[in-house]
Amino acid sequence: MRRVVISGLGGVSPLGNNVQDTFTGLVEGRSGIGPITKFDCTDYSCRIAGEVKNLNLEDHFARKELRKMDTFIQYALLAAREAMADCGVDMEKEDPARFGTIIGSGIGGLPAIAEQHKILLEKGPRRITPFFIPSLIINLAAGHVSIEHHLQGPNSAPATACATGTHAIGDAMRVIQRNEADMMLAGGTEAVVTELAVAGFAAMKALSTRNDEPGRASRPFDVDRDGFVLGEGCGLLVLEEYQHAKARGAKIYAELIGYGMSGDAYHITSPSEDGDGPIRVMTAALKDAGIPAHEVDLVNAHGTSTPAGDHIEAGAIRNVFGDHTDRFMVHSTKSMIGHLLGAAGGIEAVVLAKTLETGLVHQTFNLENQDERCRFDAVVGESRQTSIRCAMSNSFGFGGTNAAIIMRKI
Repeated sequence: MRRVVISGLGGVSPLGNNVQDTFTGLVEGRSGIGPITKFDCTDYSCRIAGEVKNLNLEDHFARKELRKMDTFIQYALLAAREAMADCGVDMEKEDPARFGTIIGSGIGGLPAIAEQHKILLEKGPRRITPFFIPSLIINLAAGHVSIEHHLQGPNSAPATACATGTHAIGDAMRVIQRNEADMMLAGGTEAVVTELAVAGFAAMKALSTRNDEPGRASRPFDVDRDGFVLGEGCGLLVLEEYQHAKARGAKIYAELIGYGMSGDAYHITSPSEDGDGPIRVMTAALKDAGIPAHEVDLVNAHGTSTPAGDHIEAGAIRNVFGDHTDRFMVHSTKSMIGHLLGAAGGIEAVVLAKTLETGLVHQTFNLENQDERCRFDAVVGESRQTSIRCAMSNSFGFGGTNAAIIMRKI
C-alpha cells in the first residue's frame, strides 16, 4: 500500500484567517466565539457563534468573482491558496492529472439560497442571478479550487454533515493509496452563520443559549454544557504519496496511516446510547492503521458540547482504548472555535497535523467541572508541550455517519 503524508496546510477559522493564527489562538487558550454580528438576532434563543473575523473578501477576490460564489467557496479558495503555497509544489513540474481535489461541505450555499429566495418573492423570477445554482452547490468548492490551481485529478465533494471534512481527507488518502493520484487537496468548508441556520438548529434545541458569556458557551465534557456553538471556516490538507514528497524535498507534517467509516443506523440526529457507531469507526481506523490502541497518544474528539453526544463519545473511547484511556489525552478543538459542521473535520485535522509537528497539545477550554462519564485526561487548564507520536481525530454526523483518521509523526 502506498504511504500518504501531509505536506501542506490551509485554514480559515474563528480564531484566524490562516493556519498559524488559528493554532496560536488555540495554544494560547483564546475563544473565537462571540455575539453574532452577521444579522440582527435579537429575537433568537441563540445569539452567539464562531464567526470568521477581520476578513475583507474584496482584498482577495474581484467583486465580479465574489458574485459567482457563496462564502463557503470563498473560504475554500483562501485555504487552498495557503495550503498550496505551504506545500511548495511547482505545478510546472507536476502532471495536473495526478493532483486531485476532494472538498466537501455539510450544507453548502445556504446564504445564497436565502438571499435569492427573498429576491424571487420580492422581485420575481427574472431577477434571479444566473450564478445562483453554481454559487451554492457543494461540489463547486472543489470545482473552483481545481480550476484556480489547474488540478485535473480525481475531483469529488462529500456531504456527510459534520463528518464531511474527515471523510474527504480519508477518501483522498484512499485515492493516493490506489495510485489514482500522487497529490490531493482535501478537507471541508462551511459558512452558514445565517438567520435560517441559526433558527433551524435552535428549533432542534441543539445550540447553546449561554448568550451572556459567549466565550464560555462551548464546554465539551463539562457538566454544564448545554449545546454546541455554530462556527464557520475551512480546513484543507495537501496529501501526498511519501516517495513523491521526498523526491521533491517537501516538508512533511505527519503520515496519514488510518481511516475508518461506520454508520449508526439508529436515528437521524441522535447517537445510540451504547456508542456502537463511534466504537466501530475508531476500531476500523486502528485496524486500517495496523496499530494497537495503546500506540495512540491523543484523540481530537468530536466533542461538540452537546448534553448527550459528549458522554456517548467518551464511553466509546473507553470501550475502544480500555485502560489506555487513563494514560492518553483527549481534547476538543470545538471548545474554542465552535462547531464548523462540514468544515469541522478539516480544521481539526489541520490542528492535529500542527500538534504532531510542534508537540503542543491545546487545552479543552471551559472544562471547569468534568462530567464523571467523561473520565480521561482532557488537557484541562493550559496547553502542553509533550512528546506525541500518534493521534486520532473523530467526526460524527447527523444520519449516523461516522469517520475517524489516524496520523503518525515521521
